[in-house]
Amino acid sequence: MSIEFLITSFILVIAPGTGVLYTLAYGLSRGAMGSIHAAVGCTMGIVPHLLSAILGLAALLHASATAFQIAKFVGVAYLLYMAWGVLREKGALSVERKTDTRSGREIMVKGALINILNPKLSMFFLAFLPQFVSGTGMQATWQMVLLGGIFMAMTLAVFICYGLFAAAVRDQIITRPLVMTWVRRAYAGAFVAIGAKLAFAER
Repeated sequence: MSIEFLITSFILVIAPGTGVLYTLAYGLSRGAMGSIHAAVGCTMGIVPHLLSAILGLAALLHASATAFQIAKFVGVAYLLYMAWGVLREKGALSVERKTDTRSGREIMVKGALINILNPKLSMFFLAFLPQFVSGTGMQATWQMVLLGGIFMAMTLAVFICYGLFAAAVRDQIITRPLVMTWVRRAYAGAFVAIGAKLAFAER
């Protein structure tokens, strides 16, 4: 196992992004179990990107400017939708004391959608993983599956840590209306910023 792969993957995973923000939001609004559901959902959202890389679909996305632009702006639109939901205290990312009636499955589905609509993950698996794959045929396929599994395990572990931290401090945050207001604004601003960065991203 390449230490370069582990280090680069870890840096990518811990960097604040949509999945991290989603998990933090549920750690604050629903506590430890909500954050775990969010972390699992975001991790499962990686699977389609890994499969597309293995099957060669990511190469098509990389080669086709039209396909990339469509995927990119669908992701941007979803990020802006989530930002609007935060500001209006609605949707999966609202941070509030009142009971959230969403089931664990619904939280996971939302989390999966966040990462499924992130074309940069496909670019990661296309450009990064092959550098650490040797051999051909089924051997290369199983190596990609192993590396992708390690990346997913790392994602799950780091996201759970983020979520549990948010759950630990939730009582100090949700009891302060002014803090809650700025938390929502910070979430919304972060999603808008990530969406803007994605909108101007090149292949």
